Amino acid sequence: MCGRFALTATPDQTAALLGLAELEEFPARYNIAPTQPVLMALAGPQREPGSNLPDRRAMLVRWGLIPAWVEDTKAFPLLINARSEGVMQKASFKTAMRHRRALVPASGFYEWQQSGGKKGQPYWIRPKQGGVIAFAGLIETYAEPGGSEMDTGAILTIEASAGIAHIHDRMPVVIEERDFSRWLDCRTQEPRDVLDLLKPAEPDFFEAIAVSDLVNKVANTGPEIQERGVMGERPEKVRRQKPGADEDQMTLF
Repeated sequence: MCGRFALTATPDQTAALLGLAELEEFPARYNIAPTQPVLMALAGPQREPGSNLPDRRAMLVRWGLIPAWVEDTKAFPLLINARSEGVMQKASFKTAMRHRRALVPASGFYEWQQSGGKKGQPYWIRPKQGGVIAFAGLIETYAEPGGSEMDTGAILTIEASAGIAHIHDRMPVVIEERDFSRWLDCRTQEPRDVLDLLKPAEPDFFEAIAVSDLVNKVANTGPEIQERGVMGERPEKVRRQKPGADEDQMTLF
């Protein structure tokens, strides 16, 4: 699964990767967690011939997809991930898979090596070549009983590649830049047409760095959580924060 990730690239770097005209300033985010706002990009309105308008647009969505048909959100599980193997059949995801496929920019993600059925050593897993990448995402707009709407989303996962399978058996799906347009095109590309994109990254694409368990707490939001270490270690002069203390960390724009 993918339960935490980071986006530390600049707005300009992120916009350039996603093919967006521009993005407003947002802070580096080192510990993005479920229910927090997540930046996603999806196809924009169909352009008129000769138009210079960008054909992709950015959205902030709540990480944790809620299908439109849900009546009681409190009784519904938090869907932060969607298994690629059954995404076309699952009622929770099949509508979004057909109509609202998205890209989730990331600098990498965190995963925990299981130990005796418990969450063990955490790892910061990033592209060996560095830079920003894009996970496959889905978006669903949920209409609340009061009439307001909330955009929600999930990250697609797949069986882990050989390079990181010893840490966890799942990983987020990485969409290659050359395939962005096809993945986002929900007008002419049906779900079955893009299933080939839902595959593990190459075995040598990522590198895994053991880090301390500072990442376990959502309140820890600084770059120190990505420093090399093992469970129980604490880097010197770690900046600790109370939940909600850094309001900028909860908004991208």
